Amino acid sequence: MQCDWPLLGPLQWMRYVNRQVKVKAGKDEERRGWLLTVDPVSASLVLVNFREEGRASVQVVMGHAVQEVEILQEADEETTERLRTSFLPPETRSLDPEELRRRRGGVRRWLEKNRFPVEEEGDELKVAGVLTITAPYGPEDCCSSNQIILDRIQKLIQNPIQLQPDHPGPHPETDPESDPAPTRESRD
Repeated sequence: MQCDWPLLGPLQWMRYVNRQVKVKAGKDEERRGWLLTVDPVSASLVLVNFREEGRASVQVVMGHAVQEVEILQEADEETTERLRTSFLPPETRSLDPEELRRRRGGVRRWLEKNRFPVEEEGDELKVAGVLTITAPYGPEDCCSSNQIILDRIQKLIQNPIQLQPDHPGPHPETDPESDPAPTRESRD
């Protein structure tokens, strides 16, 4: 495709994600790989090539240098999953989908209880339209350009006791209204 790559925009770029592409950039320079993502600000492409032993190499092609992008191959299910999980922390990969669903639900309920607007978009949580939380839904999985909201949400979801989905009621260590001290009975 002959194009002004940076001018296409995110909706057009998404057509290339998770596909093997050939990118012509600069003078006689050509790169091939699976397109993992496109930076929305610089239009830079992140290409991944899988190596032996589960390893991957990553190349970034600067958006301003892109002259042509051609789709070579659609990703099969295995390749799509490999692209999706290649850069996740190891503990995320070992969690089963049911556990991730429970964690996502617990974080969502906790944020809603604290009056933050939350929407689920696939496996991600979008908070107030400015913050994204990805699996496994811990403080380190939050991403936002708004540092104030990022800090507040990270502190809020830091305490795992409050995020338990099946938590029956107030916990003495985390609920200031619960009084763990025994009451005195009056003797008249």
